[in-house]
Amino acid sequence: MLNTLNFFHTLGARALLTFAVVLGLWGTYTYFRNQRLSGGFRSSYLIMAGLTAVQGLLGVAALIAGGSAREGLLHMVYGVFAVLALPGAYLYSRGGNDDRRETLVLAGACWIVSIAYLRGIFTG
Repeated sequence: MLNTLNFFHTLGARALLTFAVVLGLWGTYTYFRNQRLSGGFRSSYLIMAGLTAVQGLLGVAALIAGGSAREGLLHMVYGVFAVLALPGAYLYSRGGNDDRRETLVLAGACWIVSIAYLRGIFTG
C-alpha cells in the first residue's frame, strides 16, 4: 500500500510541476501579448489547484500508512504553501477589473508554485 501511495505521490508531483510550467508559459505569453486570459486558462488553473489538494491528500495518506519524508517538515511546508497559494492567488486576481493584473497574478502564481513543487520534489 505504501509503495503504491509513494508511486502516485511522486507521479503527481512530476505531473503538477509540468502542468505549472506549461500554465506559467501560457500566462506569460498572454501577458506580453496584452490579451485577456481565456476560460481555458482559468479552468486549467483551477484543475491544477484541485490536483494539488489531491496530491497533498496522497502525501498525508502515505504518511499515515507509515511513510516519512526525508526532510520531514520542510517537504510538508512546500505542499501546504502550494495548496493555499493557488486558490489565494485566484481569489486575489478576481478582485479588480484589470485584465493584465489578473494575467500577471495567475501566471506569477504558476511560476512560484512550480518552484514550490520542485523544492518539494527535492526534499523528499
